[in-house]
Amino acid sequence: MVATIERHPLTPFLPKGTRLLMLGSFPPARHRWCMEFFYPNFTNDMWRIFGICFFGDKLHFVDEQEKAFRKEALERFLTVAGIGLYDTAVSVRRLKNTASDKDLEIVEETDIKALLRELPECGAIVTTGQKATDVVCRQFETIAPTVGAYADVTFGGRHLRLYRMPSSSRAYPMRLEQKAAFYKEMFDREVSEILKLKR
Repeated sequence: MVATIERHPLTPFLPKGTRLLMLGSFPPARHRWCMEFFYPNFTNDMWRIFGICFFGDKLHFVDEQEKAFRKEALERFLTVAGIGLYDTAVSVRRLKNTASDKDLEIVEETDIKALLRELPECGAIVTTGQKATDVVCRQFETIAPTVGAYADVTFGGRHLRLYRMPSSSRAYPMRLEQKAAFYKEMFDREVSEILKLKR
């Protein structure tokens, strides 16, 4: 039996003045969600990584009692920081009942260049896993940087940095603190100045 095609359930989160565009692969199945936003699986550590990087507290965006993330606080912070979010697939088939990228078959890729045309101030793209990295590198015809590093790409007369970050999934074999260290170095370069100006 052929797996059902799933369309992306969220619209891109692209605050005005987005300077950094973060791209994952595709959201997990809805029964794994704890909120209506990106990285909604409570066992995914993306928002704990953000807490460590910007507030020195992995629980900053976590509601432990509800086993959920603080969506409104996340949206406010991302808007101030100029961080946009979306994924590299618009539609997929799930080959197995898991949240793993390896079990996703991409049916339609996101047109990343179209997203960038909406974001004239964006100077960096961040991929948050191997599948996302593969899609972006294919569209920009570039070789993937090593984890934690970036490659220079050009689009529409703009020079962009393409970062490859470790996956925030707990299936990725790296300690949370080590993942956060990679992300913090990138955030320090890309958004720390804008945060200082707005605080």
